[in-house]
Amino acid sequence: MNQKTNNLPLEISLKQKKTARSPWRIAWGKLRRDPAALFGLAGLIIVLLAVLCAPWIAPYDPNVIDSKVIFQAPNTAHLFGTDDYGRDNLSRVIWGGRESLRAAILAIMIAMLGGTTFGLLSGFYRGWVDRFIMRMVDVLLAFPTILLLLSIIAVLGPSLITVLIALGLSAIPAYTRIVRGSVLGVREMEYVTAARALGVKNGRIMFAHILPNIVAPIIVYSTMGFGGAIMMTAGLSYIGMGAQPPSAEWGSMLNMSRQYMRDAWWMSVFPGLAIFFCVLCINLLGDGLRSALDPKMR
Repeated sequence: MNQKTNNLPLEISLKQKKTARSPWRIAWGKLRRDPAALFGLAGLIIVLLAVLCAPWIAPYDPNVIDSKVIFQAPNTAHLFGTDDYGRDNLSRVIWGGRESLRAAILAIMIAMLGGTTFGLLSGFYRGWVDRFIMRMVDVLLAFPTILLLLSIIAVLGPSLITVLIALGLSAIPAYTRIVRGSVLGVREMEYVTAARALGVKNGRIMFAHILPNIVAPIIVYSTMGFGGAIMMTAGLSYIGMGAQPPSAEWGSMLNMSRQYMRDAWWMSVFPGLAIFFCVLCINLLGDGLRSALDPKMR
């Protein structure tokens, strides 16, 4: 009887280890029970696979001109029709997604890296470092986003590379504020105090102890910002400040098709639907991630 009693705490601890799950497993379990988030994830994966496999799945070269098939409506040979140069619209939509998504992803990466670095430094060191960084952030946030974007593009010249640089730089202040706020809530936790007492260097504390515990809001904000970056990339290309002809990019395609909307509706409808579907999937996934990664909403 005593032996069974002595083994009881060990059995309980083993059961607790088996049933214990990491926060990421808990978040994934919650995300799997969200149909809208799963739809967004599946749709985004399909879009990413389509643009990555564009050289193999696009039926035609997106820039080959064929005067024999100008302004053809959707048919079996050209599922999305052709444009004013006889180029296949489906191929251009697929390749255009490659350009739009690449610019948006790189812009988000620039903003994430810059904002995370400045936010960590500002929230961790406080003092004059915090004041200097936050005053610079306040100055940048005082400018309207579109004005800041156009100013950067005016200096560097219109191109898709310029757009991604401008989008990345203009989003750094928002990331800095989010990361700083998260760091302020974590820097006084017991494990950070223990690491300081053990003599761990500040750099290791920031990147090995604090950063892994504030990654959830960064992921959620990046996901939601990804859709906005796609919209902004397409918008700047639409007004001629982004991708330049004959580059196949969704916003540029909309710009070239606006004068033919009455007679060749397919030239503008399909690029517009591609933007709509991609941003919708990203927003649904981002909303699901926010619910899954926020402990208060579990």
